[in-house]
Parts: sequence; structure tokens; C-alpha cells
Amino acid sequence: GIASAAPLLSSDRPPKSCHDLKNQIEAFARHGIALGGVDFDTMLAGFLINSGKGEPSLTDLYHEYLAPLGATSPPGTNAAIVRNLREALATRMEADGLTSMYNEIEMPIAPILAEMETAGIGIDGDALKVISKEFAEQMNRLERECYELAGREFNLNSPIQLREVLFTDLKLSAKGLKKTKSGFSTDADTLEKLAAVHPLPRKLIEYRTISKLKSTYADALAEVIRSGTGRIHTTWHQALVPTGRVSSSDPNLQNIPTRSVEGRRIRRAFVPKPGCVFVSADYSQIDLRVMAHLSGDKTLVEAFNTGEDIHVRTATEVLGITPDKVNTEARRLAKVINFGIIYGMGPQRLAGELGIALSEASDYIKRYFERLPGVRAWLDETVRIARTTGYVTTMYGRRRYLPELNAQPGGARAQAERIAINTPIQGTAADLIKLAMIRLDRALRERGLGARMILQVHDELLLEAPKEEWVEAAALAKREMEGVAELKIPLKVDLKSGPNWAEMSGAA
Repeated sequence: GIASAAPLLSSDRPPKSCHDLKNQIEAFARHGIALGGVDFDTMLAGFLINSGKGEPSLTDLYHEYLAPLGATSPPGTNAAIVRNLREALATRMEADGLTSMYNEIEMPIAPILAEMETAGIGIDGDALKVISKEFAEQMNRLERECYELAGREFNLNSPIQLREVLFTDLKLSAKGLKKTKSGFSTDADTLEKLAAVHPLPRKLIEYRTISKLKSTYADALAEVIRSGTGRIHTTWHQALVPTGRVSSSDPNLQNIPTRSVEGRRIRRAFVPKPGCVFVSADYSQIDLRVMAHLSGDKTLVEAFNTGEDIHVRTATEVLGITPDKVNTEARRLAKVINFGIIYGMGPQRLAGELGIALSEASDYIKRYFERLPGVRAWLDETVRIARTTGYVTTMYGRRRYLPELNAQPGGARAQAERIAINTPIQGTAADLIKLAMIRLDRALRERGLGARMILQVHDELLLEAPKEEWVEAAALAKREMEGVAELKIPLKVDLKSGPNWAEMSGAA
């Protein structure tokens, strides 16, 4: 049956519609058929029309766009539903100005993600076993040190026993701490606060960190290595996150820690296939650059166009000092403010992040907006338009509805305002990297290179490239990523390469 249909399925004509193209490509590939000519995916269309509903099912879409009043179960076959939905969804996308983004970004990225899933990423299973064993030894050592500091043995994973040790035995002050139904909280925040007065909470934080790394990464990753390939094959989702970002699950390879020494040990276990190296191409400060472009703020645009350090520039504006007076602390302050603005951070959060007084944090934010009036105007205008239309859009027209913007003032409304600011920025960055992936994939094939993208971690692409062609592949990645759109500011890409995911260094 299916074999006789193979020529039809793999040819460009007739055009075909389906639900969840990426999945269909993989299902047919298992039968040795290269699915081609699909020009409509009802799941992607449904998601674009309403990005608040991730990965809508055929039944969901049927009820939303086709169901005659009162009908409960969809009539006919899935194929009939797909056929009828195609018309309804295409009409709606056209009305919402989503057609070109659908055809130029979402449809072409699906087969690329399917290939990335099939390719997977190499991992050294033996290395993971060693890491796991060493984490276990570290946990045993930390556990003994905790007993010594507590003056007795107790179950480190029991909040009840932990509370008893901290507040009854050690008599630590619980003033100003969060309470839960069963007593004082023993979460990370609480332990951080208590660490200032006693060494035990700090040790507990260390223990929890290692314990999480061991279970979430060292052990869990070892279990999902596919025996046939010796590689890990994550599942990519392009129709799940409302901002349009690609996400990853089973396992999530976008949240492997980078900062800590232990996190880097996990990354070191990710290795390219023999004869290859990893190449990483990472958009530098893409969110800030997108904000500079969208807001057109003179100061930001000028700073990026002259290649100035944006955090130093912000520090000079907010603190009113000359660039040579900006030390690491001043730059850190500016960095927190820069990223804070993108996420709609208020003075409260800023004060907490920087450990400064609320009045001081308010002054910084006020100064920032005085010095960068283009940003203030853009933020206000974005929220105002969203209030009127009910949605925000990215540069490419991706939409996100925010009905809570018109709620009573309060938590839900403030949250919606933060999302209204962040979505156009993060969503535009997501659109740009998807476009860059489509162009890079095409460029690698046209040049006949063996290098391929294997991971996308938000602003970064990880490629696996044969040793002899990595320089060319890296240059191509930089060219396609930086040239993906003509903006008011340049896009900048940092390149690195290396023998594993932890030991990556700047390209020569």
C-alpha cells in the first residue's frame, strides 16, 4: 500500500496538506519515504493564528473553525478535516497578515527541525557514568559536612527535618521569612537569606545543586541515548512557545547549564562524531539590538553602529560618568538595567537584583528613560496599541493576543504589560534566527558541505562540521546569520569551535 504511493508522496506535485508536518516527515522517513510537496500544515496555521494555544490538535481546530453549532464529534476522516481546515485557516491567516510569515518562516523550518531530530547529538555515555559517580561521591561528602554543621544526622531532603534543624536546633532567626501551610519555607531563597548567618544553609544549597545536576542531567541523559545511534534525539517544538521561540523536550537540550563548573562537565560529555568538530554561532546581544531597531532610540542605535560596548554606554548615561570611569560593578549595574527594561522589570525587581535601595533603583530607571527617550516612547506606544487592538506583533507580523491588558489594574494586567513589551523583542529575535536557519541550511547544501545544524539554543546555533570544512561552515553561518535582515543596527555573531560542547574557543 504505502510503497506504491511513494512516488506521489515524495514528489512536489500535487501539493499536500497535513497536520504537524515535522511529525509526518519523520513517520514517512521510517518507511524510507522522503515526504515532499507539503505546502500546508493545519497545526502550524492554527498556532500562528492563536499563539496562546500551543500545538493545537485537529479536534481543537475543528471545533474552533469548522464545527456546526451543536456538533460534538468531527465528521468523516482526519483527511477531510485537514482539507476543510486548510481553507478556513488560510483565509484567517490572510486576514491577519500572517501568510508570508507562514510560508517563509514556519513551513520551511519544519523539515529542518525534522532533520535535526533525526541527526541527534553525540554524547559520551561512559563519561556520563563517571560524572554521575563523582556527583554521588560529592553528595556523600556534602551530606557528612551538613551533619557536622547541624550537630546530628537528619534527612537532607525532608523539609520537616530541615526546619527542625534550622529553627529549633540551631535557633536561626526566622524573621521576615516566607511561610507555607506547614511552617517556614526551606526554598532556595530562604536558604540564601539564612546563609548570611550560618554555614549550613550554604552547604545545603550546594548539595541540592549537585543532586539536581545528577538526576536531571548525568542520570537522565544517560537513559535517553538511542542504542542504534549512540546519540540523543530531542524533540523540537516550533508551535508551542507564544513568542515563536523553538523549544526542546525529552530531553530539553536548551537548558544544559553553562555557568557552573559542574554544568560544564555535563557539556563536555556532548561530543561530535569522529572526524568532526562542533561550531557554535551565537547572536551577540540580539534582544538589545532588536530593541534598538524597533525603538529607533538614537543613543542605542548609535552605540551599536559605532561598535561601542552597550553596557558601558548605558552606565555612562545612567550614572552620568565618563566611559573611562566605568568599572566592572558599574557595567554589571548597567547590564541588569538593560536586560531589565526588555523584561519590563520595575524598580522593586531591580533593587532586589542589585541589592540596592528601592529609591536608588527608581532613580536609575528614571535616568535611563530620560537619557533614552526613544525606548520610553516605544514601550508606551507598544502597550497603547496592544490595548486598542488586543495583540502585539513582531517585526514579521507574528501575533500574540493579550486580553488581560484591559483588566483591572493589578498583577494580571502588569504581567500582560511586561509580555507586551517582551514579545515583540523576543519574538522578532526568534523570527530572525529561524530565517537564518533556513538560509544557512540552504547555503550548506548548495556548497555541498557536510556540516549540519544539530541544536538551536535560542540565540545560538550549534553545528557539527567535518574538521577540514569547519572554517568554511563557520564563515557561512556568520554570513547568513548577520545578513538575515537589514536593520537600523548591525547584527553580530560570535563564532567558536571545539572538540566538545564545553571546550569551545573563539574562531581564529
